[in-house]
Amino acid sequence: QVQLVESGGGLVQAGGSLRLSCAASGRTFSTQHMGWFRQAPGKEREFVAYITWSGGATYYADAVKGRFTISRDSNKNTVYLTMNSLKPEDTTVYYCAAARSLRIVTEATSYEYWGQGTQVPVSS
Repeated sequence: QVQLVESGGGLVQAGGSLRLSCAASGRTFSTQHMGWFRQAPGKEREFVAYITWSGGATYYADAVKGRFTISRDSNKNTVYLTMNSLKPEDTTVYYCAAARSLRIVTEATSYEYWGQGTQVPVSS
């Protein structure tokens, strides 16, 4: 079992930056692939970023490529999403997710564990 808790959300102005954290508990964190998703009201959960269990590879949605960076610190059992050049359309709830093996990294159904989400409002 892996429990995930996101933090770091909050109001930010367009063009600003924010770093989200996802703290994991459980002994298997180091073997989990991790992802960040976001979901606006009434919409499907949208893939944002992915990092392998080793941190050796990452993958991003086109909408955030070049602006967002995913990273992990296995000593702290934490995954981060550093968001730069934020836009109003980035406003939504952000979730982290984990899985030991993934069928398709961009699909939410591939992930086993989810956090409760953290809100990121971006003002124009």
